[in-house]
Amino acid sequence: MLGASGAVGQELLQLLEQRAFPVSELRLLASSRSAGTTQSWKGQQLTVQEVSAEAFQGVDLVLASAGGSVSKQWREAIIAAGALMVDNSSAFRMEEGVPLVVPEVNPDAAFGHQGVIANPNCTTILLTLALAPLAARVPMCRVVVSTYQSASGAGARAMEELRDLSQVVLDGGTPESAVLPHSLAFNLFLHNSPLQANSYCEEEMKMVNETRKIMELPDLRFSATCVRVPVLRAHSEAVNVEFEQPFPVDEARSLLAAAPGVELIDRPDDNRFPMPTDVTVRDPIAVGRIRQDISEPNALEFWLCGDQIRKGAALNAIQIAELLISS
Repeated sequence: MLGASGAVGQELLQLLEQRAFPVSELRLLASSRSAGTTQSWKGQQLTVQEVSAEAFQGVDLVLASAGGSVSKQWREAIIAAGALMVDNSSAFRMEEGVPLVVPEVNPDAAFGHQGVIANPNCTTILLTLALAPLAARVPMCRVVVSTYQSASGAGARAMEELRDLSQVVLDGGTPESAVLPHSLAFNLFLHNSPLQANSYCEEEMKMVNETRKIMELPDLRFSATCVRVPVLRAHSEAVNVEFEQPFPVDEARSLLAAAPGVELIDRPDDNRFPMPTDVTVRDPIAVGRIRQDISEPNALEFWLCGDQIRKGAALNAIQIAELLISS
């Protein structure tokens, strides 16, 4: 495993144990800076080794969550050792020949790998879980989504900073962020990934391009606005989907309730719909507030929440590996 000390790496370790993933030997690999430290797993202390080409010898699977530059650096060594890399970074997602996989959505794509399978962006994973069962019933024409992304998307340090700066505000102080460009404490701001030439940020374009690839809809009209909000680890999304024909709300609700990886929380009489706390440290995403778009007869709107670290990253990667070993 590459990147065991980060938020996603820690979640991977927990899930490997919780899901009884078959492991004969677990190697924790990192830079020289982290080498020699220890991580707890299944009641034992594992020592982190410095990553090297030799460290991949005899390895079947590499779960990589150490960032794109690290994944690019060690890709060839991993493939040369005969291992499969399931990569959580954005390094290879849009590369031709590299499958981009959400097991509940496009499982067959995983079997066309050439040594690397890419784990999609967290917001994309959560979104496609809800889009797939609907698109299988009525073809989609257009998707418009606004995301409400938690601190966990920026890593463990951002989560800790949100806790600390929230207390600063409660104590009457002025919060000053060292991890994010602005304080998230009692605040929100547009996603801070670099703006592209079309004035959409990198995070927004990840959603556009990755959704098109996963759903095999290269011409899907898609627009996204990504926002960072003061929530610790679950993302939320407001979604508007236009179809080729009207889509009955009751049918959409039934399809989503039966969809793998999806939990329906849709109680209009109680005004009770998904919240980040419903999905934190849980596997399924929650979908609700399913309604007819009053401005477009062929469109539906809904709201979803999903744990960014879990299904949005670590769980999806492990499910990809489980899919391959079970075939």
